[in-house]
Amino acid sequence: MALKMVKGSIDRMFDKNLQDLVRGIRNHKEDEAKYISQCIDEIKQELKQDNIAVKANAVCKLTYLQMLGYDISWAAFNIIEVMSASKFTFKRIGYLAASQCFHEGTDVIMLTTNQIRKDLSSPSQYDTGVALTGLSCFVTPDLARDLANDIMTLMSHTKPYIRKKAVLIMYKVFLKYPESLRPAFPRLKEKLEDPDPGVQSAAVNVICELARRNPKNYLSLAPLFFKLMTSSTNNWVLIKIIKLFGALTPLEPRLGKKLIEPLTNLIHSTSAMSLLYECVNTVIAVLISLSSGMPNHSASIQLCVQKLRILIEDSDQNLKYLGLLAMSKILRTHPKSVQAHKDLVLQCLDDKDESIRLRALDLLYGMVSKKNLMEIVKKLMTHVDKAEGTTYRDELLTKIIDICSQSNYQHITNFEWYISILVELTRLEGTRHGHLIAAQMLDVAIRVKAIRRFAVSQMSVLLDSAHLVASSTQRNGICEVLYAAAWICGEFSEHLQEPQQTLEAMLRPKVTTLPGHIQAVYVQNVVKLYASMLQQMEQDSDVEAAQELTRLMVERLPQFVQSADLEVQERASCILQLVKHIQKLQAKDVPVAEEVTALFAGELNPVAPKAQKKVPVPEGLDLDAWINEPPSDSESEDEMPKAIFHDEEQRHAKQRLPEADEEELARRREARKQEQANNPFYIKSSPSPQKRYQDAPGVEHIPVVQIDLSVPLKVPGLPTSEQYVKLEEERRHQQRLEKERRRKRRKEKKGKSRRHSSLHTESDEDIAPAQQVDIVTEEMPENALPSDEDDKDPNDPYRALDIDLDKPLADSEKLPIQKHRSAEPSKSPEKEDMPVFEKKSKKPRKKEKKHREKDRERKKEKERKSEDLDFWLSTTPPPAAAPSLSMEEPGLNTVVSAPAEERKEPKRQEQDDEEEERDPEKLQKPSKHKKKHKKKEERPKEKKSKKLPPTCDGAAGPVENGAFDEEPLPPMSNYCLLAENSYVKMTYDVQGSLQKHSQVTVSIVLENQGSSFLKSMELNVLDSLNTKLARPEGSSVHDGVPVPFQLPPGISNEAQFVFTIQSIVMSQKLKGTLSFIAKQNEEGSTHEKLDFKLHFSCTSYLITTPCYSDAFAKLLESGDLSMSSIKVDGISMSFQNLLAKICFHHHFSVVERVDSCASLYSRSIQGHHVCLLVKKGDKSVSVDGKCSDSTLLSNLLEEVKATLAKC
Repeated sequence: MALKMVKGSIDRMFDKNLQDLVRGIRNHKEDEAKYISQCIDEIKQELKQDNIAVKANAVCKLTYLQMLGYDISWAAFNIIEVMSASKFTFKRIGYLAASQCFHEGTDVIMLTTNQIRKDLSSPSQYDTGVALTGLSCFVTPDLARDLANDIMTLMSHTKPYIRKKAVLIMYKVFLKYPESLRPAFPRLKEKLEDPDPGVQSAAVNVICELARRNPKNYLSLAPLFFKLMTSSTNNWVLIKIIKLFGALTPLEPRLGKKLIEPLTNLIHSTSAMSLLYECVNTVIAVLISLSSGMPNHSASIQLCVQKLRILIEDSDQNLKYLGLLAMSKILRTHPKSVQAHKDLVLQCLDDKDESIRLRALDLLYGMVSKKNLMEIVKKLMTHVDKAEGTTYRDELLTKIIDICSQSNYQHITNFEWYISILVELTRLEGTRHGHLIAAQMLDVAIRVKAIRRFAVSQMSVLLDSAHLVASSTQRNGICEVLYAAAWICGEFSEHLQEPQQTLEAMLRPKVTTLPGHIQAVYVQNVVKLYASMLQQMEQDSDVEAAQELTRLMVERLPQFVQSADLEVQERASCILQLVKHIQKLQAKDVPVAEEVTALFAGELNPVAPKAQKKVPVPEGLDLDAWINEPPSDSESEDEMPKAIFHDEEQRHAKQRLPEADEEELARRREARKQEQANNPFYIKSSPSPQKRYQDAPGVEHIPVVQIDLSVPLKVPGLPTSEQYVKLEEERRHQQRLEKERRRKRRKEKKGKSRRHSSLHTESDEDIAPAQQVDIVTEEMPENALPSDEDDKDPNDPYRALDIDLDKPLADSEKLPIQKHRSAEPSKSPEKEDMPVFEKKSKKPRKKEKKHREKDRERKKEKERKSEDLDFWLSTTPPPAAAPSLSMEEPGLNTVVSAPAEERKEPKRQEQDDEEEERDPEKLQKPSKHKKKHKKKEERPKEKKSKKLPPTCDGAAGPVENGAFDEEPLPPMSNYCLLAENSYVKMTYDVQGSLQKHSQVTVSIVLENQGSSFLKSMELNVLDSLNTKLARPEGSSVHDGVPVPFQLPPGISNEAQFVFTIQSIVMSQKLKGTLSFIAKQNEEGSTHEKLDFKLHFSCTSYLITTPCYSDAFAKLLESGDLSMSSIKVDGISMSFQNLLAKICFHHHFSVVERVDSCASLYSRSIQGHHVCLLVKKGDKSVSVDGKCSDSTLLSNLLEEVKATLAKC
């Protein structure tokens, strides 16, 4: 033995460790993939060795390779084996690897349950700590359900290190298994007052994260958190608590008044910028919720704004960003407080950090008013000219448009100024937002009738200079403005001063270089302009001018007919033929203007964005009905039509090109290189950047050349926005003087102080617009329907955690204590409930009385807590006669008295207890009346208790709808003996899952029956064509699956193995072997094996599934089920126990039971429905069955018959 240990140590000396692996990867840069592949092969060999140290080293290297992106899921079993090592250094490596590569889809993760439970109960705090840390990374719903009770126990551990980790991992458990929140919450609440600050901080973190999504459930904790906030010195704990109060304040406005003072004190006293920011954020939330409820809150707002100014002026860019972010929140409710700091926000536009500039732009959006709009936009326009980078410049352009157009242009007092701003923005080079400018031009011209004349004049100038705008058509989208210009000039052509000039500008040959959709608008609006001019000429009796105009149209339109764009072609062709027809009519002196103008009669109004969504569905129209008959399911793929279009055949033919040989490829390569060498536009390879930099001349050698611009940078004839700013200032000054004169005339009292008038400030309402604006509203369809609200995200994991934590915990909600499943007899559930069926005695009533008293105490405690919260929140004590709470706020419990009529009806015991507790008068009645009332209550209770379901581990689930007989149930277990010898005993159970329709899990309990230490256990099964053992990736069909634990003498443990099943309609047996090493204390080790036969019955493929009686009836009436029946004689067992046996051993649930007849239901893992009708005679039992597969049904009935034969 010693020689073997020495040999193992020598072998480990030559194994590569993690440092060698990293060093080797760095030394093999050229063939890194090949080297890593060799290393993985070596690691696989190391994992097959018995030495746990070698395996741990191999898993450590695999962990590093996983960080490089290599898949190590094939080593999941080996990782579990290292996790189960007794030495902490190895265990830590195993948990690290598991936390990196395990996830919910990992097949073997279910095998870790017992190992993690063992580590959680370890006496070493480090074993427990590493198990908690690892579990937090790969916890699944099943692990959370099985281990929730163990983790909750650790929250009361003696070591703060363990308590802190247990509290933190409970958050992950709550997300995966929400049912554990209510039973675990009282203990979590206790940790808020833990003596250790680390545990306290962890509890605050968990509760704050839970309350972030569902704050109303945590309102009752407000007094406790308030105490922590005023006593804690930990800034991070304070930040979390203050964030939580920010979420709670909108739900309980009274809470805000209590928070203002301590938060203000913290803002004054703290030097931590992070805490200051959170305090300011919460104060803002408090003041928003209070709104007008707290009249003297302006001081708090001013304090917040002053502190935020300090943040914005700080040199730290992060603090500056946060300051701007918080300022934008204040802006929503108190814009005037923020507008005073407009200069500071405008300074941020010059910041070198683009994110700060963008945040300042967002802030400017809310700071705009009628008074400062022109000033802010002027500042932004200067930034547009200086902006570097198209992204920021495009953002500036978007923000200018958003600022001006917000709230239906409410801040614009002079629309001529806005049109000039839009025209100035058309001079931007390289912008992608030409369509935005065009949309604004169209919107303003359509909505604001008073501005149409000015807009048309500006657009006509823009069309005249279209060659300047469209000069860089291919490089940017600014030419989109010509789309708007053409449409406005055509739609409102009556406002044109020189329509002839505009028409000729729109028919220039240069227009054909514009994009197709713009040409189409040109063509359409040329006709509108032509119709308007034709009508004017006919009214003036100018026949020659009308004929000349028609001749011009006939000459210029053919250039559009030849366009490559189909839309332009079609419109131009139709219009050309129309104009030619008009030309013929004009030759006959027939007036045509009125008919042509009628083509474009009426006015176009803007349509609301959601108009289509709100169109009511006409009566009789079913939008979900098929227009044509749906294709029948019987059509197979062979009946699908062949390729209808000739293009498909051509496409398939093109795909099958002959492969070129090497000589042909070389010839093509040389030809391509020659073409590239002769191509002057092809960019050749350049020298290295360093050499190019050395050869480059200095900046001082660059000659300065005077550029002679033949094209002016500004479009002639267009006004600038600056002149409108000056005009607006003069206009406002005149308005102020006029108002001042009117105010002086109205003064009737001489004693009015001058200070009053001097303090008068001009508000937005005082500023009158330059034009009388009639904004056209958006059109909606008749009988428009209101739009539905968007539904919440159904995949949100926090929706399941929206649980009322103030309700008392029911017995059914307590966390189950996981116990090892064994064949030992358990206490019969009927023995527990036997007193229900006995004659009236004093003992059960005493127990019931004690139970009621406990319920009463719990409810009183709950009411006391809600009263405490209300008392804590109220500023004055409530009157004695008033109820405990006067407000119906979310999260607060109100006291409601039950009506007398309800108390008379025989309700369930829980409802009676609730009514007794809720009625305050009932508690004050004399004892005689109480006794009478209790007697009335006990009668319905006794009647109802006879119908209560049994509650036991064995037969509770299946027979929950059945009634009890007085005979006790025999002990039952699904675990069957698999094999045994002097070393080990094997029992097993087969379980299926509805989620995995082709897999079953075999749970094998291994019990060490000897004095040897069993290790290196491996289970192997000979696969059949139908059933195969799921092995790790890379394993062959002859390899076994290692058992992830070792067995000391007298110890038993459970391992789970997954099998893949093809067909489940017949039972089957597989031969297998368990091989292991039995280690004696002094005699050495021996290799042993134990053969067994694994039996898969048809019952093992069934899953207990509840079914309602109406669904069961529909299933039987469907006619899709095959039928069979059996009859067994000589049955003396009671019908209750008979049902329990069938349900327990064959996985059925009771649908309905009447006397000695019951209907049962179950479902297979592959979705087969199985329905049974069990009838009991004097000494016989008949079972009628229906199933969607006849073979499965006959085999199941034979198994049921075998079970009944043993009764």
